[in-house]
Amino acid sequence: MMKNRNSLTVIQINDSHAYLDLHQEMFWQGGQVVCRPAGGYARIAAVVKQIRAENPDRVLFCDCGDTLQGTYPAQSTQGQAMVPVLNSLGLDAMTAHWEFAYGPAAFKQRAAELSYPMLAINVYDQATKERFFPPYRVKEIGGFRIGIVGVASNIIDKTMPPSFSQGLEFTLGREELPPIIDVLRTQEKVDLIVLISHLGFSQDMKLLSEVEGIDVCLSGHTHNRLYKPALQGKTLIIQSGCHGSFLGRLDLEIEGGRVVDFRHQLIEVKANITPDPAVDDLVRHALAPFQEELSRVVGKTVTALNRGTALETTMDNFLLQALLESTGAQLAFSNGWRYGAPIIPGEITVNDLYNMIPMNPPISTVELTGEEIVAMLEENLERTFARDPYDQMGGYVKRSLGLNVTIKIENPPGQRVQQVFVGDEALQPGRHYPTAFVTEQGVAGKYGRNRQHHTERSIEALKTYLTRHRPLRAELRGTFVAV
Repeated sequence: MMKNRNSLTVIQINDSHAYLDLHQEMFWQGGQVVCRPAGGYARIAAVVKQIRAENPDRVLFCDCGDTLQGTYPAQSTQGQAMVPVLNSLGLDAMTAHWEFAYGPAAFKQRAAELSYPMLAINVYDQATKERFFPPYRVKEIGGFRIGIVGVASNIIDKTMPPSFSQGLEFTLGREELPPIIDVLRTQEKVDLIVLISHLGFSQDMKLLSEVEGIDVCLSGHTHNRLYKPALQGKTLIIQSGCHGSFLGRLDLEIEGGRVVDFRHQLIEVKANITPDPAVDDLVRHALAPFQEELSRVVGKTVTALNRGTALETTMDNFLLQALLESTGAQLAFSNGWRYGAPIIPGEITVNDLYNMIPMNPPISTVELTGEEIVAMLEENLERTFARDPYDQMGGYVKRSLGLNVTIKIENPPGQRVQQVFVGDEALQPGRHYPTAFVTEQGVAGKYGRNRQHHTERSIEALKTYLTRHRPLRAELRGTFVAV
């Protein structure tokens, strides 16, 4: 740790998805997946308190968003359960993505309850063209004037349900950033500019190749665990995993308004960290109304369920198996969500189910032609693997069951799908296939005919499936194979 008058410590948290307490986290060990408990805000608070003690009055702590949504306590209170815990941490600023899931008005109310500002350079009221949140703040820390700029996820009005962005429009922030950098340098006379971004790592790398003047970028959205910073021009970029299982730490030495030296650490929030007692009490209070129901055991699995790989996951195969059994459909689709703590072999609780799909959407069915299925898959593969990072629209490959698809990831848009089989039969372009799905991100409204929204919701379908399949098996099936 650098201990001198020119030092500053920056702490990052991103994509915690409202994981208030200790939970399983997935790690790679050689060719094997291992899971161990990590995270929880009381442990996060303890780590931050220790860092502050090492460098008193010289710590900047920022949150890159995906914080108020992802678990049942957060979802059922539109993020309010998180507010007292977050306000106890001494955060300096935040930006957003899934926070918009509650609708702009509810999110605006949650933001007003936080003790630190929500920042977004790139979110506008459609009617007034005014920014929905402030674009930046200036904070003095340890004798430095620090300009903190926020850029929210830009895909809210492009790929997510319309209710998320009603009355708002979102830009990339590329055009807005240079003039604000100029204001911070020339008018605000800042010593350092920190960008807190929820665009995604690839998007931030491209943006910062085009826009100069940012000293540090705290990146979010894509759940990268960066064990060392990326350098784009003169900008340091870090990203720090997800679920609150990690914190990113940058110790900077600053002279003449520029970073002249740095050290970085990706800190695992380990289970053996002693929780901060005051924050632990806040977490217990936040969880108490839900604890009895969420701890109820509803099944058992022999398959380790996780959501940590791009093409197919065991966790989503469980969800899709339940959709097929609930509806009798031939095919099933859901969004390629990144969040969702792993479930180790053994008992499955109600909490595990809500961690998988916290919004508990209704199950829907639709009839899709073979031609539509290929078009839908090609659209999703482009949004996942586009050569231009600005065309990547978040998440992993669409989760699918009932199909087997060979793909060429490196091919140009519209040319990635090689072959599609339903069972042993090649997909027929003109045939209609009965399909189950959840959310517009599973099957967008422009596809299919006879779309129906059922009364059964996702969590009930998962519970029913678990009662019929003891124990659960949801192994990988080779749904997508990159060839």
